[in-house]
Amino acid sequence: MPPKAAAGGGPGQPSRVRVSEKVLTEFTSNLAVLQDAGLPIVRSLKILEGQTKIGPFKTVLTAVHEDVESGTALSDAMAKHPGVFDALYTNMVKAGEAGGILDTILMRLAEFKEKAQRLRGKVKGAMVYPIVVSIVACALLSFIVIFVVPKFEEVFRTIQGPKGQKIELPALTQAVMGFAKWMLPGKDGGWGVVILPGIILLLVLGVKAWCRTTGGRRTVDGLLLRAPLFGPVTKMTLVARFARTLGTLISSGVPILDALDIVKGSLDNVVLQDAIQKVRDSIKEGESMAEPLGKSGIFDDMVVNMIDVGEETGELDKMLVRIADNYDQQVDVRLQALVSILEPTLIVFMGVAVGTIVFAIFMPMLQIIQGL
Repeated sequence: MPPKAAAGGGPGQPSRVRVSEKVLTEFTSNLAVLQDAGLPIVRSLKILEGQTKIGPFKTVLTAVHEDVESGTALSDAMAKHPGVFDALYTNMVKAGEAGGILDTILMRLAEFKEKAQRLRGKVKGAMVYPIVVSIVACALLSFIVIFVVPKFEEVFRTIQGPKGQKIELPALTQAVMGFAKWMLPGKDGGWGVVILPGIILLLVLGVKAWCRTTGGRRTVDGLLLRAPLFGPVTKMTLVARFARTLGTLISSGVPILDALDIVKGSLDNVVLQDAIQKVRDSIKEGESMAEPLGKSGIFDDMVVNMIDVGEETGELDKMLVRIADNYDQQVDVRLQALVSILEPTLIVFMGVAVGTIVFAIFMPMLQIIQGL
């Protein structure tokens, strides 16, 4: 099969190729610079196609370049590859072509993607440390339970009391020993080391399957917004993304109703999607955005009032971008605070777990010493 077809369709054919946000952001920035310099769009695409490494994205650029060269509009050529250029991207490019300001629109789009990627990177980066610590803690506890605790159980079996009787292990020690035995593989063990990860995997798959249902996804998305510690960060991140996307679309000349449809499709939280749909219905009936946003429970009073002022003054796009910038800063502060809370919490949890095991092991020894 030819490389083009394998990658997702040749020129003029729909493509299902997907690329990383980093690659797309870099391409958008470079295309914006070339357009700002006054180069024709065909030549700009040819330059970017030439400097792109061989792979799926190069195939897409080749298809877009050949379509544009044959007379197709850039937005239409990009729309054939929705896995790379989504509705937000193609609609902004279309608005730029219609208004003769493609260079300006591409600059805004590049800035939008850079800020969105930066925010996404901050969220992912903040979660790295807690995840690594949790994995290390689970690995250490598993090692102690599987390899260390059984050795002490063998010792306790051989130890006798002052009168030669078998020592009675404390309840805590028996519980720890029983759990360790259940975790051990083999005919004398309970294979918990295999069963426990299996149970966790089944739970994860079950929750994912449930989330694919309408009711399940709505419940989970609602819980994510109300969850302690993580809820406020999730809400701020979604509001920032909503405000920046909508503000960028409106400033690019996309009609408000179309912009709301695009924003709704770009967000992955059903609760917020429902709120955006109510906003769209309100605007369609000639009402304002502020009232349905305030009733949603997702947007605080400051955001609602700023949007209300933006509608009254005719500067809604600027107000939305200002909200997004403000929330980006708040997300950064919240993430730092969240990590500062999670770090000692994980350390305390690990200390309590290890301390419980050590205490359970040494309690019988203390009883033996006291008996002697």
